[in-house]
Amino acid sequence: MISDKKLGLIAGNGKFPIVFAQKARAKGYHVIAGGVQGDTSFFLRFFVDKYQAFHVGALLKLFEYFKAHQIQDVIMAGQVNPDNLFEADIEFDDAFKNILQALKNRKADTIFAAIADKLKEYGMSLLDSTFLIKEYLAPQGAMTKRGPSLVELEDIAFGRQIAKQMGGIDIGQTVVVKEKAIVAIEAMEGTDRTIRRGGKIARRGAVVVKMSKPNQDFRFDVPVIGPRTIKNMIASQSGCIAIEAGKTIMIDKEICLKLANKAGVCIVGTP
Repeated sequence: MISDKKLGLIAGNGKFPIVFAQKARAKGYHVIAGGVQGDTSFFLRFFVDKYQAFHVGALLKLFEYFKAHQIQDVIMAGQVNPDNLFEADIEFDDAFKNILQALKNRKADTIFAAIADKLKEYGMSLLDSTFLIKEYLAPQGAMTKRGPSLVELEDIAFGRQIAKQMGGIDIGQTVVVKEKAIVAIEAMEGTDRTIRRGGKIARRGAVVVKMSKPNQDFRFDVPVIGPRTIKNMIASQSGCIAIEAGKTIMIDKEICLKLANKAGVCIVGTP
């Protein structure tokens, strides 16, 4: 239990940081948030006690900001747009440069684990990002009015196996399948772009499978879906999305189900 009821929030894009901040403050925590300039939602500032945006390479300033507010426990929520990591004029501070130079590769888990270690050097701990929002984790079984067809069930089983293998080597969490053919695999571009790319190739009726990694570190990179995911499913004419029950965060679940039911899209939580 956190004794001083104060949390640092490293906030990426999407609604996850806002959902977490709302829940934390409802439970009496003071939330000190650091966002990514040009990426984190403008509206996050209205749901936290303190907010400051940082350039994507300004790691030391972010740590000093947390230290100035006596933060000991930190949460990561939301993704960082990969486009920001490859800007031609990006400037990494010395702390970030030291991390990058020491990395054996630049896979997501490698980078995030190194950042967690650096936080520890500054006297801060990175916490499980789901610890206040367990009720947002996906349940098992079909959640929509339409359950998966037999063909979709076969694609889910096939896609789950592929997604777990991908996660084991930290490539991505999402695979798009049609009739047991792999039409798209997620890399750094994220789930939404993968769904759109896969849908374009499959034409219609693709199955999207999003799984946690075999040894998922719940401090970072936890699988998340929300209304934006379902809108991309609909736009790409994909038919079904399978997510891992108990290990995937669902943002605005009721909105997701309403959108999916209206479009005839199936959402299912798998073991």
